[in-house]
Amino acid sequence: MGLSRALLDVTPLRTSPDYRRLWIGGLLSGLGGQMAVVAVLYQVWESTRSPIWTGAAGLAQALPIIAFGLFAGALVDRVDRRRFYLITKIGQAVCAALLTVQAFTGGSAPLVLCLVAVQSLFVAGGGPASRTFLSRLLPAEQLGAGLALNRISFQTAMLIGPALGGLLISRVGVGGCFLIHTLTFAVALWTAMLLPPMPPAASPGLTGVLAGLRFLGANRAVRGALLTDLAATVLAMPISLFPVINADRFGGDPRTLGLFLTAIAVGGVVASALSGTFTGAKRPGTVMLGGALTWGVALALFGLAPTAWAGLVLLAVAGAADTVSVVARSTVVQRHTPDAFLGRAAAAEQIVGQAGPDVGNLRGGLVAAGSSAAIALVSGGLLCVAAVAVIAARTPELRRPDIR
Repeated sequence: MGLSRALLDVTPLRTSPDYRRLWIGGLLSGLGGQMAVVAVLYQVWESTRSPIWTGAAGLAQALPIIAFGLFAGALVDRVDRRRFYLITKIGQAVCAALLTVQAFTGGSAPLVLCLVAVQSLFVAGGGPASRTFLSRLLPAEQLGAGLALNRISFQTAMLIGPALGGLLISRVGVGGCFLIHTLTFAVALWTAMLLPPMPPAASPGLTGVLAGLRFLGANRAVRGALLTDLAATVLAMPISLFPVINADRFGGDPRTLGLFLTAIAVGGVVASALSGTFTGAKRPGTVMLGGALTWGVALALFGLAPTAWAGLVLLAVAGAADTVSVVARSTVVQRHTPDAFLGRAAAAEQIVGQAGPDVGNLRGGLVAAGSSAAIALVSGGLLCVAAVAVIAARTPELRRPDIR
């Protein structure tokens, strides 16, 4: 394979103006969202000095998505998806504006968390809606490339957004950071307004949550893809163990702790940059399974790493494997889901992506508390490998060539 074919395929950005505008809007609103995360944590900490309150900020963001995601996905499949997405973006923009106002007027931590929770309700609907756009804006052969481009947009926001947020807070304060977060929604709204109408394809009898759950249970490929992601995150998520590993193995240096997180992100960015090697694969399910297995093996070996540098390399491998698995999983879900169920399948993906890492970090912490961080990492990685192997063996649909 030539170098040009191995690199990130930007064909969707070149050939689809609608996708290009949507991608730019998503990147800017993603950067604003990551800046806002830092601003929320900073304001809550400054006003309470309590780690319980800062932890509650994460729950305020996650719980509405988990609780209402499937209902929002069912609504996405019932209405014009473009119009619904516009409504959710307007709702998020209003919440961002209110966060700005309260920051300039000395708002309290409970008010901040209430606004974050309400904004997350709109995210619970906007996320599944935006995930359904690709199958209508791009031809099937460009779907994998579009998902990889979305992934690198997300990773760019994760890498740059928090640093920009910290810089802005130091220069213009929390209110100024929230204000810029609000302004990024203007671009996202503009890009959404230029999208073509996307009326529902479902008949009235197929739009309920129960119908969506029956579909997810009956479609073995989609079910296997979601279970693979849960196996990787619930059983092997390592983030909560980084401080303990750093203290036990590497002297507790905060610079090393920061590099652990950076290494995962760097691995993901490299995999995205070379995504041409896997986005066109005829068996995306096999690619997903291979990525999940590599993630588990790399994290198990990280638990045994003798030096910080060896650990960083293994975390970079894990980050790359995670990106490969996530892009391939989304490809499987998109291509094996009829348009009538795409909103609910996308909502399930969002819930799995939100809840799995949180539960996995809790699992790792509980196991480490009863044994050690190394045991938690090694056992989690090995359990992930075993679970993914079982899913692969019991779901032959994931190992077959793509149906399209």
